Amino acid sequence: MTKEKNLQRLKRIEGQVRGLHKMVEEDRYCAEVLVQVSSVQQALRSLGKQVMQGHLEHCVTTAFSSGNPKKVAAMQKELLELMYKYSQ
Repeated sequence: MTKEKNLQRLKRIEGQVRGLHKMVEEDRYCAEVLVQVSSVQQALRSLGKQVMQGHLEHCVTTAFSSGNPKKVAAMQKELLELMYKYSQ
């Protein structure tokens, strides 16, 4: 279910980006283009939030529940790296 929703979101985002491409080709007013860029950025942030939620609910929980110190340490490192990449 989540995968299908994310794929639907990606299709909408893809359509938004194609629309942006067309706006630039047509030399549309800069402010209009910037509004659409902002819309695409928000859509991508929303998708990222959903993917992160799934990662926390499944992958992270599984690693932490495993009791395997190496898996836990690897997951902690991964989360830290993701936090810094995602916040930039």
